Amino acid sequence: MEQDQAPNGLSSCYRHPGVETGIRCTRCERPICPDCMVEASVGFQCPECVRGGSGTGHARDASRPRNLVGGAVTAGDPHLVTKILIGINLVVFLAGWVVDGFVDRLTLVGYAFDPGLGRVVGVADGEWYRLVTSMFLHEAPWHIGLNMLLVWVLGSPLEAAFGRARYLALYLLSGLAGSALTYLLAAPNAGALGASGAGFGLMGATFVVMRRLNHDLRPVLALIGLNVLVTIVFRDSIAWEAHLGGLVAGAVVAFGLVRAPRSGRSAVQAAVCALVLLASVAIIVLRTAALT
Repeated sequence: MEQDQAPNGLSSCYRHPGVETGIRCTRCERPICPDCMVEASVGFQCPECVRGGSGTGHARDASRPRNLVGGAVTAGDPHLVTKILIGINLVVFLAGWVVDGFVDRLTLVGYAFDPGLGRVVGVADGEWYRLVTSMFLHEAPWHIGLNMLLVWVLGSPLEAAFGRARYLALYLLSGLAGSALTYLLAAPNAGALGASGAGFGLMGATFVVMRRLNHDLRPVLALIGLNVLVTIVFRDSIAWEAHLGGLVAGAVVAFGLVRAPRSGRSAVQAAVCALVLLASVAIIVLRTAALT
């Protein structure tokens, strides 16, 4: 059923024509006004979906609670993956403090001679794992503290909105894209580490989600602007390439997740994630060829 579109771009509530709203039912995606909203575990649902799917035109199992991107709402802790990711970062950080040479062996380096090992090291030398392990390394308490605060504040609501699998894909793809762009643009002998690429990916995704839900964008724009300013001011000591790569990748992945059509939604979402992954791999392969 087509909904009336107001001049300002908002839709009219399907039960109350003429009442403008920017909110849609998380199950059937029909516009609903405040009088029709029923709060769910994620977002809001319309009265018909809450009653079990009657009148929605969906099959009976479509009445299962769905998150913002169409996935079934997982029982249990809605922030489990975020907590695990933070835990991994903390464990790796502690390992870096107590294990000699641990950080050096896992830091993102393109191609350089390590005098301590007496040999060439880096991604271009076949140490591909550095592109991923560097995402979980931090050099100081303030570094990991700020990054993990960002992951918790932005990651928790995104995990609830996307579900565990899609959220984990967003996090890892953003981090990998940040590593890939750093590998491409930074000096090959320069070391880079930190979860900033993934964190900026969460910022890009948050912007896309808030825009999709017609929420006030000023808070997230202020957060992005502040972090971009810090990146510019301290560009000599910050891997700005990771920030840029993560931000773009996170926004692209989130756009694919929230804007995928209901028909074949999962396939479209998987395709978008695959494209981001392939783009990152292509950058890595081209850079490796140039260095070797």
